[in-house]
Amino acid sequence: MSRPSNSHRTDDSDARAIRRASREVGLQITITSSVLVLAVLIAAFAFVFSHIKPARLFPRVGSHETTIDVGGLEILVGGIVIGIIAIILAGTMSWFATRRAVRPLGDALRIQRAFVADASHELRTPLTVLDARLQLLQRGLAADDPSMPTVRELRRDTKTLIGIVNDLLALAEGDGSPASGESVPLTPAVQRAVASMSILAEERSVAIRLVTAESSASTVPAASVHRCVVALLDNALDFSPAGSTIDVTVEEITSTAVIRVRDHGPGITGIEPSRIFDRFARSGDAVGGGGTTRTGFGIGLSLVRDTVERFGGTASVVETSPSGTTIELRIPQAREL
Repeated sequence: MSRPSNSHRTDDSDARAIRRASREVGLQITITSSVLVLAVLIAAFAFVFSHIKPARLFPRVGSHETTIDVGGLEILVGGIVIGIIAIILAGTMSWFATRRAVRPLGDALRIQRAFVADASHELRTPLTVLDARLQLLQRGLAADDPSMPTVRELRRDTKTLIGIVNDLLALAEGDGSPASGESVPLTPAVQRAVASMSILAEERSVAIRLVTAESSASTVPAASVHRCVVALLDNALDFSPAGSTIDVTVEEITSTAVIRVRDHGPGITGIEPSRIFDRFARSGDAVGGGGTTRTGFGIGLSLVRDTVERFGGTASVVETSPSGTTIELRIPQAREL
């Protein structure tokens, strides 16, 4: 059965990226054209003033009489009007040209979205089957079986993968599901994420330090919070040198719950910090601070941003320098009833 097409949806992250690119390119073309027009006008006025003294063009009293058919004021007004019209025409033409220029970008983004949707559909069924088999294995084990904790962890990890695939599918198909409004404690979800990533951190000789506000709660589902924090920690680990520490903090600021993940790596290089949440964005520079990644950023941070935005939150880089990077999630705090 074919899935419904969402090509008519224009208010998604891809469409916003295309419109933003169109505006930026169009503005640059308009500025360049305007500078060119102004340069031509200045050259024209300089030529006129070099042949006719300003006193003859702008007499203080009486009517002006010059060696040309029109007065200097009319020349200036006419030149300014022509320049304004030229700038408006240049801006309009650049807008149309930019829309045509970024159309291939829109096509590429749609192809990427379709690929993510198809891949998510293909992955969801085998993951569900895997979870079912693990459930059968868990039921067949005795309660005191030494393998039981490992099987529980495997089921939890499988459910996390299923949740990630479902999020990818929902985002690819433009399903902007709002928050349910139910109050969900943040601390347990963040603690589970830290515990999950601590195993990888220990293998890389990196410590994860967690400081939380016990009363923090949000309307974002705990599974989504867990996946977002795992993705941020995974990114931080990629850029953290051995022996360093990753700091995770959870706090309340007015009606917002704030989650920050700070690494002590070399900082973001090879790409603008504001672009690391773009889908398939990549850094062209190798990591020079001892991290393990060489290609930079992929779909993980994009999924984090899109997930929190679905629930009215934001994701941003609040600080990056050679001493480390801090990424911040701001999500709506649950209202007290």
